[in-house]
Amino acid sequence: MEPVLWFTGLSGSGKSTLAHEVEEALHIIGCHTFVFDGDNVRHGLCSDLGFSEVDRAENIRRIGEMVHLFTQAGVLSLTAFISPFMKDRQRIREMFSANDFIEVYCKCSIEICEQRDKKGLYKLARAGEIKDFTGISSPYEEPENAELVINTGEQSLKESVEAVINTLRSVGVIQANT
Repeated sequence: MEPVLWFTGLSGSGKSTLAHEVEEALHIIGCHTFVFDGDNVRHGLCSDLGFSEVDRAENIRRIGEMVHLFTQAGVLSLTAFISPFMKDRQRIREMFSANDFIEVYCKCSIEICEQRDKKGLYKLARAGEIKDFTGISSPYEEPENAELVINTGEQSLKESVEAVINTLRSVGVIQANT
């Protein structure tokens, strides 16, 4: 069974960008990987869900079940989802053994996230045009015990990728010399 890297953080914190860059680095050293994010999950498997707390919990549950199957098939899985509630992330963590769930908190100030927001979602949320928007009208519960915290507002993408790769080396997922 391969592990899952569970990237969590606010919209615009760099979760998907980091996950895809880590995936590229892992491919170079021969790892079999897949990135799950809103673009490839929300439009298919979870297209029937909205953004209420109940729907968000179901979205994360479905993702967790799917990712668990991928890891059992030997795919190192990387997920990039806001996953705002601790209880939902904990439920997924409990599906995996201790070293097979690696939570990566992409910590970033809401101000920087808003600056990065190309779609204007924060502006719409602040105007009341988007309900239940995490960080504005819906809470984000920061991880208390993430295996890795990356300040994506201060660290470069290269530094962030290196931090994830070093974490994978330290837990024995990849060899120290790769």
